[in-house]
Amino acid sequence: MTSIMLSTVKNYGKTLEKTYKAGEVIFREGAVELSMFGILEGQVEMTLNGQLIETIEAGGIFGIGAIVHGDHQRTSTAIAKTDCVLVAMDRERFLFVVQETPMFAIEVIQSYSDRYRNLKKVYEAAIAE
Repeated sequence: MTSIMLSTVKNYGKTLEKTYKAGEVIFREGAVELSMFGILEGQVEMTLNGQLIETIEAGGIFGIGAIVHGDHQRTSTAIAKTDCVLVAMDRERFLFVVQETPMFAIEVIQSYSDRYRNLKKVYEAAIAE
């Protein structure tokens, strides 16, 4: 992940840094929320229906879907794989940052596109078996 994207989340984040212990749930699938997260330290596992779908490393972001979709619903569960330090950004600040720093928006889109491509490869390998 680019340091510009994470530093933007940190600089414009809604809250101070928040620490999660390994195994702690950050958010649950189905929850209605209006924030995204940047990982300053640690790793976060994303699960769907209890199955691991990916691990996001320090420098990555996650949880954007809930702030850009109208229902604001989480479509996966985020669990701290290791002790983590995260920073949150709410919807209002996200929209402000996108307007003020368009490169941030491009980097967020690229990040999610990269993750989609990786998940697509996993899916294609699974159905080929």
